[in-house]
Amino acid sequence: MKNLKTYLMVLFASLAMTSCLVDDEAISDANGQSPNLIGFTTTTATAAVPADGEPRNFQLPMSIVGPQIGAVNESAVAQISVDPSSTAVSGTHFLLDQTTITLSPDQNLLNNFNLTILTEGFAPPLAVSPYLILNISSVTGANGALVNGRTGKIKITINYLCSSDLAGTYDVVTRYVRASSGIDQTTTSTDVINEIAPGVYRTGSVGHWAPSDLGGTPGMEFSDVCNEITIPEQNLVELYSNLVTGVAGSSFVDPESGVIYFEYTICATDCRQYFVTYTPN
Repeated sequence: MKNLKTYLMVLFASLAMTSCLVDDEAISDANGQSPNLIGFTTTTATAAVPADGEPRNFQLPMSIVGPQIGAVNESAVAQISVDPSSTAVSGTHFLLDQTTITLSPDQNLLNNFNLTILTEGFAPPLAVSPYLILNISSVTGANGALVNGRTGKIKITINYLCSSDLAGTYDVVTRYVRASSGIDQTTTSTDVINEIAPGVYRTGSVGHWAPSDLGGTPGMEFSDVCNEITIPEQNLVELYSNLVTGVAGSSFVDPESGVIYFEYTICATDCRQYFVTYTPN
């Protein structure tokens, strides 16, 4: 009887181990048979465009991913449709430049879906930004690729910006205050502001230093939305741990003269204050 019990225990243990191994193999096999999926590369996007009457092209990257991607030898054609829950209106806020898109192996199964954002007749900032939801409604080809359940839909929020044209050369007056050291001084200089994206700019200098004194990426980044200036928190010249931070509500553009007023701090163990005026040259 004792030998029988021992035999049964060994038999049950062997069956249990076999069951685990079979399950593991089944999961692995199932993964290998999973279909490839087509979708947008993100579920949300923001189209920030100046409301200057000019139509703007906006691109949405798409891709095919999956465990059998290397076996795909034919193109996929996806049908794109507008979700009825969208608040953006075709012909008012946007136009679809296409309703189908092809992703081919020759392009590594990548492509951009294009649409046009319309900007005529808007006086920003809008109280509520319209949004457009696009669905991948069907897909053919790509050796049986399916619509991705997560990224087969994308929500595009349309943010209209006031027309902004702040790039140029300026005469600069900088008041620099460092209370801990008893410093309160005013200097004059010239500087150049460059536009790096619609409504987003970078100065050529920051603080009271010459650009050559700091190295790094000269200046600081700021944005202009309807003459309201925002200086996001950023590392000094993208090199030092000192943080450049705008004082909320204190930086703006005079729409009549084009003069820009900045107020910001640069902080490490203590903070330096800057009150800066940029007058168009």
